[in-house]
Amino acid sequence: MLEHFNEGQVYEVLLVTHSNATPVGAVRKGEALNFKLFGGRSAEELKAHPYASIQITNDVELLVKLALNIPVNVEFAEGTSHRWIKGLPGIYGEVKLMEETYEDELGNATVLRCSLKPEGVIEGSLPPRPISRADYLLLEMAVDLTRLFVTTREVKVELARNLYERIWINYQMYKRFGGNSEIAEKIMGWAVSSLRWNP
Repeated sequence: MLEHFNEGQVYEVLLVTHSNATPVGAVRKGEALNFKLFGGRSAEELKAHPYASIQITNDVELLVKLALNIPVNVEFAEGTSHRWIKGLPGIYGEVKLMEETYEDELGNATVLRCSLKPEGVIEGSLPPRPISRADYLLLEMAVDLTRLFVTTREVKVELARNLYERIWINYQMYKRFGGNSEIAEKIMGWAVSSLRWNP
């Protein structure tokens, strides 16, 4: 399955750990998929139990819901050392970990650099559903919303305003391209509420 990942490109995939599932941006390098975690439950679980699955989905709403901790209706299965979402294709294996300091416009953070070399394949199939331009915008809105939460918490007012503006522009384009998900409305509501704390 690794042959379907082009080297150097970032793929939005699902990382399934001991009791959590979250989207991550994975990049193939040689025979491994590399990704970064900025804290959170998945990072803590990998430190304690460094085994995981990486799975593929073309359901953008599933990615967004998991990113924003919105409940999802999926069924999990478990093997000896890993766990996965039933029906979705993927790979599993041991995760090599390395902690380091990362700095960007949001400030300094501890990042967990991860590398998973596949030890096995998870069987599954995806529905023949093409990804729309609206789907891409919904995903970008969710990513920017998580960053907006950080900037408002850290009182980075100018950056928060820029992120809010980007979310708003992407929301307008999302609607123009036919997007009609309730999640988009929730994202805009959360963005407005978050910005109000630091007008």
